[in-house]
Amino acid sequence: MRGLGAVLGLVAAISAWSSPAMSEETIELLSFADLQGWEADDHAAALATFRNTCADLVGPDWQPLCALSQNTNDARRFFELFFRPVLIGGSAPALFTGYFEPQLDGARERSMRFRYPIYRTPPEALDGRWVTRREIEEGRLLEGRGFEIAWVDDPVELFFLQIQGSGRIRLQDGTTIRVGYGGRNGQPYRSIGQELVRRGVFAPHQVSAQVIRNWVRRNPAAGRELLYHNPSYIFFREVDLPDPDLGPLGAMNRSITPMRSIAVDPEHTPLGAPVWIEKAGADPIHRLMVAQDTGGAIRGAQRADIFYGFGEEAGLAAGEIRDPGRMVVLLPIELAHQRAPDR
Repeated sequence: MRGLGAVLGLVAAISAWSSPAMSEETIELLSFADLQGWEADDHAAALATFRNTCADLVGPDWQPLCALSQNTNDARRFFELFFRPVLIGGSAPALFTGYFEPQLDGARERSMRFRYPIYRTPPEALDGRWVTRREIEEGRLLEGRGFEIAWVDDPVELFFLQIQGSGRIRLQDGTTIRVGYGGRNGQPYRSIGQELVRRGVFAPHQVSAQVIRNWVRRNPAAGRELLYHNPSYIFFREVDLPDPDLGPLGAMNRSITPMRSIAVDPEHTPLGAPVWIEKAGADPIHRLMVAQDTGGAIRGAQRADIFYGFGEEAGLAAGEIRDPGRMVVLLPIELAHQRAPDR
């Protein structure tokens, strides 16, 4: 899930290219001329995002490039000289979705209004698969045990906070606390949007985060059952990020950057790697981003979640995105040639 932490993130980045999934993957070397819109991108912005996490990458292929990135004044030339575009996963179209950092109203103490808890990770959930979302909430397994970080007033927004993996809680005294991913119950993630489509409630093109929110609120009993369709439950930790301009912590334990950071499947895309995005749809995007996060629903080589930023506007934009396209990983030249024959 997003915000797994530095250790797990780096282990995933290191091990991804030796995993069984990678050995069976279709990998093709490309050139920068194959990347649609490459020349028009803001390569300096992409380089700044890459620098934010490159020091955490290990291995002889990455560390020298990170050192070089600190002293270059020509970002485009840096990427073109030291990287090679690699298409992983063949010609199947990518799937792009979006995520954001939400803000909820909450309190440090429970009240009639604020009665839905944001929990820290209990010890029972540290050893793998634990009980389901339904069992946690209906069984009140954590109630009164001191695991509450805060209480919020909207169970639907709390559910979507768990989907996003991080957020801000605006307290009644005007202060704000930030929470990040702390752990999970080990149950599989199931999409409630896909479940609504399966039931025939909506067509695939009609489903968005806001549509789901509205349906759950219009149908309280059925909506609660729909949320239970996803047995995965996310726990949080309080995060010390005093600068409100900084994004939440991603899987590499660094702040992520709006419209430059993506969540990927580290079994296929190394964390910390630059990734060229060609997203189709109503709002096309051709941009160099950096794989700095993970997500429970992000699975496969051609799958990415684009971080849209903080607040309501970012949430509306992120919730509408479910578009095809292509994603191309930029790898250090030697590593790229190890993994695929030259053209």
